[in-house]
Amino acid sequence: MGQLSKKVAIVTGASSGIGYEAAKLFAKEGAKVVVAARRQRELDALVAEIEREGGEAVAIAGDVRDELLARALVEAAVSHFGGLDIAFNNVGSTGDAMPVPDISVSAWREILDINLTSAFLGAKHQIPAMTERGGGSIIFTSTFVGHTVGFPGMGAYAASKAGLIGLTQVIAAEFGAKGIRANALLPGGTDTPMGRATVNTPEARTFVEGLHALKRLAQPEEIARSALYLASDASSFTTGSALMVDGGVSITRT
Repeated sequence: MGQLSKKVAIVTGASSGIGYEAAKLFAKEGAKVVVAARRQRELDALVAEIEREGGEAVAIAGDVRDELLARALVEAAVSHFGGLDIAFNNVGSTGDAMPVPDISVSAWREILDINLTSAFLGAKHQIPAMTERGGGSIIFTSTFVGHTVGFPGMGAYAASKAGLIGLTQVIAAEFGAKGIRANALLPGGTDTPMGRATVNTPEARTFVEGLHALKRLAQPEEIARSALYLASDASSFTTGSALMVDGGVSITRT
């Protein structure tokens, strides 16, 4: 029996990278999964892969900035699988790197909407559904950037992802008595399409790898395993935390 047997999970940003690996892992561990991203074709391929391995999944494509999608994902979890126990609000964007004075108001708002407002909208609809089930686990993908390290050019990204930690703590405090846990996952550099778009030359990759104590980037499945920990009963007394899964980038000065 898997760690998430009889559980129902939502995973956003599931068309690639960490979300893709997490959705597959959650399904392998017994969860029935509702997956979301903008690209329907990639989501359909993910659902087919999960079903080939004996799992159950439903895909809904849309923009996480739209509250209608947040509501639809919860409704799909309830209508297809009977309820909601886990939400991995994972979708995110780095935006274009530039100094703070050069960031336009529209670019600032876009990154905050994708990374932070979408997480608020998700939690807004996930919490009532989890309350009906007697509890659940909400996970947000934050980052070490803006928490332990300030990377030049990442002002909007850092602010939005740091905001997720504050949101995590408030949800944990507000709904812990109802059995809902909320935690933020803080990955280090990860070898995903989004990560490769930012670290886009061999020299840049070598530099970023060297910032980590482990002297390498994470594979997305490694981050997915930490999300599994927070989703499962293995973390039953863990809430309000900012879980570092950063390969030691936050403590390395070599």
